[in-house]
Amino acid sequence: VCCMLNTLRRSLVVMKAAILIQRWYRRYMARLEIRRRYTWSIFQSIEYAGEQDQLQLSSFFSFMLDNVTQLGVNGPDLISHFLCPAGSALTEEGVPVQFEKIEVPDSYSGPRLAFPLTVAHTNALLSAFKKQQTLHARYVLQLLHETKKFLKQMPNIIHLSTYTKEITICGDLHGKLDDLLLIFYKNGLPSVENPYIFNGDFVDRGKKSMEIIIILFSFLLLYPNHMHLNRGNHEDYIMNLRYGFTKEVMQKYRAHGRDILQILQDVFSLLPVATIVDNKVLVVHGGISDMTDLDFLSSIERQKFKSALRPPKRSFYHSEERDHYQGQCAETRGSPAPRRRRGQLPKQNSSSSSSSSSSSSAPSPAPSSCQYRSPAPEHYPHILELPYLDSNVTIFRKAAQREELEWKQVVDLLWSDPKSLNGCSPNTFRGGGCYFGPDVTQRLLKKHRLKLLIRSHECKQEGYELCHDGKVITIFSASNYYEEGSNRGAYIKMGPDLVPRFFQYQVSKSTRKMTLQQRVSVAEGSALKSLKEKLYAHRSDLISAFQQYDRNLTGRISISDWAQAVESVLHLDLPWRTLRSRLARMAPDGTVEYLSCFEDLQIGEPSNEVTPNLMETLYRYRTDLEIIFNIIDKDHSGLISIEEFRQTWRLFSSHLGIDVDDGAIDDLARSIDFNKDGSIDFNEFLEAFRVVHKLD
Repeated sequence: VCCMLNTLRRSLVVMKAAILIQRWYRRYMARLEIRRRYTWSIFQSIEYAGEQDQLQLSSFFSFMLDNVTQLGVNGPDLISHFLCPAGSALTEEGVPVQFEKIEVPDSYSGPRLAFPLTVAHTNALLSAFKKQQTLHARYVLQLLHETKKFLKQMPNIIHLSTYTKEITICGDLHGKLDDLLLIFYKNGLPSVENPYIFNGDFVDRGKKSMEIIIILFSFLLLYPNHMHLNRGNHEDYIMNLRYGFTKEVMQKYRAHGRDILQILQDVFSLLPVATIVDNKVLVVHGGISDMTDLDFLSSIERQKFKSALRPPKRSFYHSEERDHYQGQCAETRGSPAPRRRRGQLPKQNSSSSSSSSSSSSAPSPAPSSCQYRSPAPEHYPHILELPYLDSNVTIFRKAAQREELEWKQVVDLLWSDPKSLNGCSPNTFRGGGCYFGPDVTQRLLKKHRLKLLIRSHECKQEGYELCHDGKVITIFSASNYYEEGSNRGAYIKMGPDLVPRFFQYQVSKSTRKMTLQQRVSVAEGSALKSLKEKLYAHRSDLISAFQQYDRNLTGRISISDWAQAVESVLHLDLPWRTLRSRLARMAPDGTVEYLSCFEDLQIGEPSNEVTPNLMETLYRYRTDLEIIFNIIDKDHSGLISIEEFRQTWRLFSSHLGIDVDDGAIDDLARSIDFNKDGSIDFNEFLEAFRVVHKLD
């Protein structure tokens, strides 16, 4: 009996220990999951805030290009020249002459192409890019010319049949060549027996965008019936200005970079906007809206939309005419939308399951057809408000109504995201396209006798995600998109049964050796760094918001007030109370010492002539300034004149509505002209306005 009791006691001790270990492990994993989720939310919110900023900047470009003469301003010819190049040498007849005049030196050791392409050429390209070699500009231009000729013959919507074959569908690659090579290694190269669909966003963000499009276009020409490319929202020259592709091309092909970029405008605009497999599966980059009509989309001239961010041209009117047209629009739409202050966002429905928040301010989101409820194009609104201009300035839409409708439908295909709730609403999170609900999906599938919608456009932690009762699949093929270990990539294989099978992977040289906690910690650290920089960029606005709750200027406010103040400025819809411990110090009485948000950060040390407010403004908008600078710097020398610098700032300050004294800008320009030669090294200037993390 004693032995039995002792055994029982030992068993109870073991069971209690096991229960304690299990509880500890569950709590440990729950804490890791919380960190993983808020890390993901930070990455996504900051990414979409950047897209909103880009849409705002592009709307400013569009306004300047379309209406500068009516505004009575000496127009920015430099921007017009870059964004709307006239008389390009790369005409249909001029291109062969152009690339044939380019000599390939005997010292060039990279691949040499001859058309029509063969398997040996594509193998040579893959081998060269693995060795970090660059394809010569002559062959790049010739490849783009041949691709353009081929795409001109393609319809807007491609119809495929699987027959007895499987087809592979890949999502965003975003310049990550290693992911593309890994897909080919695991799944095989494109061929007659191994067809592929690549669903847009081949370029931007990553450093190998040029290599990716060279490979994809080569396989497209080699296997035109078995290699298919859809356009994504980043196959857009205005997006490329912000997200790195333009810069990559100019760095790799300095002498011929502008020619390559100009023909790429045509090539990108000629990419099909959708693919339908076996008349049952619709593949588009972004999504749909309640106005999406595939029959209508089949009839448009897609090449007209070199950038989906540039709506059809508008003409300029003043407030007296605007009042008349606003009355007409109010009758058409019901009641006019309430006026919003600059930076204020409307409330929105929840988005897809991965995120459901609004982001930082985007005064002028790219319109989508679901913003306007009328079924016919003649009922679309005539007025577009531009909040960054004076309130007595409005743009009247003079474009043909059909072209307007075509543009909106293209924007919806490239920019929209699914959401869990029924209905269709403007995608305020990104600033363009729609949120479309399960009912919108069901109606479109039923109307066109489809079974499934496959789209990309959103990074998913596992590389894919199903929603809308399995009727919508998101596939994303760029692993480690935000940070090393942040997400897997995936692709889909689908046979004649049209049942999708998912294959996941992760390109990694280090994460396999890291524990789960280490991977979460690396991604979390990167996300928090980005978020702290976002806080610092809005330092003045945040301090003003904090002091609204701190009337006695104690430097302390409650956690709730701190969270509300941060959200009111950044509009990122993050779990600020959870993040507080990682962003700000707690006082002994339980309040938040709000100035501690900025303690471990400082902007690099520019000259003494720069006032703190101007310094913060320049840092906050340094990315936009760099875009405008790259447009001005036509030869990409990295140098601009002091007058060009002044012009950059005046152009951009009118866009922002910022009132900065011209004298301060002149003092700044003179102070950073270090050798007094009348030129400014803009890269050094931007580096001076980089946030330094003191604890690194």
